[in-house]
Amino acid sequence: MSWLEAFILGIVQGLTEFLPVSSSGHLEIGQTLLGTSGEDNLTFSIVVHAATVFSTLFILWKEVAQLFKGTFTTTKWNDDKNYVAMILVSMIPVFIVGMFFKEQVESLFGNGLLVVGICLCVTAILLYFSEWLSKRRANIGHEVGFKDAIIIGLAQAVAVLPGLSRSGTTIATGLLCGVKKESVTKFSFLMVLIPILGEASLELLDLITGEVVATSIGLVPLLVGFVAAFISGCIACRFMINIVRRQKLIYFAIYCLCAGAFAIVYGLC
Repeated sequence: MSWLEAFILGIVQGLTEFLPVSSSGHLEIGQTLLGTSGEDNLTFSIVVHAATVFSTLFILWKEVAQLFKGTFTTTKWNDDKNYVAMILVSMIPVFIVGMFFKEQVESLFGNGLLVVGICLCVTAILLYFSEWLSKRRANIGHEVGFKDAIIIGLAQAVAVLPGLSRSGTTIATGLLCGVKKESVTKFSFLMVLIPILGEASLELLDLITGEVVATSIGLVPLLVGFVAAFISGCIACRFMINIVRRQKLIYFAIYCLCAGAFAIVYGLC
C-alpha cells in the first residue's frame, strides 16, 4: 500500500465513520477500486479505526470527561452513572455478535460489492423514514432511556454488516423510537467508542501474538492513514452533529442509494 492509497483510504474511513454512509462499505469500495491487498488492509484497518476513536474523544472530550467524573468521583447513583449504564447495556448485542458470530460476519467482507450495495440501500431507506417520521413529530422527542438503549444496541449489532452504516442505523433507530435528535446523536457516537476500541485492541493482540501475520506495509503509509483518518474524523464528527440538528439526513439517504446502486452494478459486472 502506497502513502497516497493510505491517505485516500484514511480520509474515506474518517469521513464515513461518523457520517451515516457506512465506513466499512466505503472501505470495501475504496479497496476494491484501488486494488489494495487484503493483508495490508487488516493492519491498516486497525490503525484508522483507532484514529477515529481518538477523533471522537477529541471532539466530545467534555462529554466523556463529565461521564468519567460523574461515574468515578462519587458512590451515589447519578445521571452520569445512569448514562454509562445505558451505554454498557447497548453494547450487549454487538458483544454477542462479536463473540459468537465473528467468522460469519467476516465472511461477508471481501467477497465483492453486492452485499455492500444492498446494505447501503437499506441504510438509505432507514435514513429517509427516520427523518420523515421525525418531521411529522414536529421535533417532539424524549431523552435516551434503557429501552431505547437496548433497541439502539440491537441496531448497532445488525450494522456490523458491510454497507450498513453504524451511525446511520443507530441514529435512525433512535429517531424511530422517538428520541430527540441531539440526544440520539450524542449517544450513537459515544456508544461505539468501546466496541471500536475493543475490536482494534483484539486485532492488535492477534498481530502481537502471531495469530495474524504482520504485513509489509510501511510505517509512512500507516502514519499517513492515521493522520488522515483522525483529521477527517474530527471534521465529520462535528459536521454530523450539526446535520442531525438541522434534519438533513435525506441528503445522505440519496447518497447511500446512489452509492448502493453503483456497488450493486459494479459487483454484478
